[in-house]
Amino acid sequence: MTNNQRAGHRRSNLIIHTVLIAASIVMIIPFAWMILTSLKTVTEATQIPVIIFPSHPNLSSYAKAFEKSDFAHYYVNTVFTAFMKTVFPVIFSSMAAYAFARIRFPGRTILFFIIISVMMVPNPVFYTPQYLLMSKWGLVNTVTALWICSLVSPFAMFMLRQFFLGISKELEEAAILDGCNPFQTFRYIMLPLVKSALVAIVIIQLLWSWNELQWPLIINSSPDKLTLSSGLATLVSMFSTNYPVLMAGAFMAVIPMIVLFFLFQKRFIEGVAFSAHKG
Repeated sequence: MTNNQRAGHRRSNLIIHTVLIAASIVMIIPFAWMILTSLKTVTEATQIPVIIFPSHPNLSSYAKAFEKSDFAHYYVNTVFTAFMKTVFPVIFSSMAAYAFARIRFPGRTILFFIIISVMMVPNPVFYTPQYLLMSKWGLVNTVTALWICSLVSPFAMFMLRQFFLGISKELEEAAILDGCNPFQTFRYIMLPLVKSALVAIVIIQLLWSWNELQWPLIINSSPDKLTLSSGLATLVSMFSTNYPVLMAGAFMAVIPMIVLFFLFQKRFIEGVAFSAHKG
């Protein structure tokens, strides 16, 4: 490599890193603003011109968030709902993805594209039929209604199918020769090979269910059935909003997802990157 090529390579790296750092700062600013606002007084949070740093940082807004709302109950409802909306979709979608990737049956391709087409429909379109169904079953205003309509994820099915298609068929043939039936092949051979994809899907499903706002507000009205996102919405008043308390609640709500991502970020990035490559 010549000196000019090395210099050009350094300039390219510098530009790329500069753009990435700038993008990271832009994404971090709202999060930093949320934390700083949670440490301010109401006067400082609404003052014009805007005050960036609180003059006397305090944690009273975090205590008020628990006083003004049943925050602990919101956490329990959210954790349970997120668990149910993650475990069942991952189990059912992984089995369906394996069937679409490996098992040949009439109409397989057409059925797969019909299921995937659901991803193109906005979620609010489903709210009316889902609400009518929950009303008919007597599940309105229950925690069960928050997750019962999300037992299968077309996105998870599509992503896992891409992974299963990338696995060598010789592994399945060897498993069959060793006496494995289709379910044993799926459970003991195929699933361990897609761990990265499973971790990525688990994190994505958790994020979606953790942050869901519209459906919990539609199906439930009782304070003890609210999730974190819908519970935080109750802190917003028509005429005045205590922004430090709202930001304190929002910060406490996002902490579990941040911790989860940092614990499994390597697997998550591997799964998303490989899925995009296979797609």
